Amino acid sequence: MSLESSNDFYVCLISRLSKRTTSEGLQEAFAKYGKVDHARVVTDRVSGYSKGYGFVRYATLEDTEAGIKGMDGQFLDGWVIFAEYAKPRPPPPSMQNNNAVPGYGNYNSPTYGRQ
Repeated sequence: MSLESSNDFYVCLISRLSKRTTSEGLQEAFAKYGKVDHARVVTDRVSGYSKGYGFVRYATLEDTEAGIKGMDGQFLDGWVIFAEYAKPRPPPPSMQNNNAVPGYGNYNSPTYGRQ
């Protein structure tokens, strides 16, 4: 996959969100700056409240730049928010070795079971 075709460059990390902010509200606020493909506020599984951050994915790099410039340092639901480019998550340590089985440790290791 070429760099130009990757959607990783079109994702913004939005931090310092209010607990009242919803995914719909986030999408509405960022849609003023371009076509939003997806917006998601990360929520706590138990309480359902926002964990204070979320992600917005735009259709184009130009829209992403406009959204970051337009919303960084602005108020949303009474809180000043920060918008920046999201960085890709590195693979988990167990997945960096091709022989690893996710979630079960590396049983293919030459030292597994030896003492």
